[in-house]
Amino acid sequence: MNILLAINSNYVSQTKVLLKSIIKSNPNVVYDVYILYKELKKQEKELILSSVKNSNIEIHFIKIDNKEINNFPVYEKRYPIEIYFRLFASKYLPKTIDKILYLDVDTVVINSLSELYTMDFENNLFIGATHIRNGLHKFHSMRLNVNEKNIYVNTGVLLMNLKELRNIPVEKEVIYFIKKNKNKLLLPDQDIIYALYGDRVKEVSPLLYNLGDKGLRLHNLNKKNKIDIDWVRKNTVVIHYYGRNKPWNKNYDGILNVFYDEII
Repeated sequence: MNILLAINSNYVSQTKVLLKSIIKSNPNVVYDVYILYKELKKQEKELILSSVKNSNIEIHFIKIDNKEINNFPVYEKRYPIEIYFRLFASKYLPKTIDKILYLDVDTVVINSLSELYTMDFENNLFIGATHIRNGLHKFHSMRLNVNEKNIYVNTGVLLMNLKELRNIPVEKEVIYFIKKNKNKLLLPDQDIIYALYGDRVKEVSPLLYNLGDKGLRLHNLNKKNKIDIDWVRKNTVVIHYYGRNKPWNKNYDGILNVFYDEII
């Protein structure tokens, strides 16, 4: 199974936690983990490698040095330059890889990834979950002048059809879109995939594959079939601490940190 990460020096400890969670919850799978980076110190790479020593994971570091990407809009605290790297995975990864599962490093894996990884793309470019509810679909559609039927996928957990992406001039399309819409971008990488490829996204349940505390609270709001920690432990595959609510911060507010704490 191929896994893709894109990190900088600020997320080395979270990377180690994610990798440990993959090992723990998927012990019988062999992984090739590709880490895209712009700047990582030698000792930071060694820390990551040591966290998977004698495990079922092999790490491949790929340095990204692209002048065009360096000019893309960034918001360092929330949206550093590395958020764009996944968009160009089909260019930088070995041509022998037909698909890869991208994971943000503010995720932890608590059950088997196999069902997600082996899903049929059905000619789509991506498989992922959305957190956008009906009212926001119209907002994003108007903001970016996009068909409202497009899926606004959360890019933190994204199965990528590299074989099909190589048939598309992704780099050229993304660069042109950013130049044209630079001032409209709110969640840059998600906006780009939504606008350019949102009609070729296969949607899966966020409760299973992209569950955060906010999503959990919204689901349980006025619902008879509420979800508790036991349900999450049995059914959810990927916990995603998206937004500013991170379990490693003192002001964390939620209940899903239990899964992060179990790994560290």
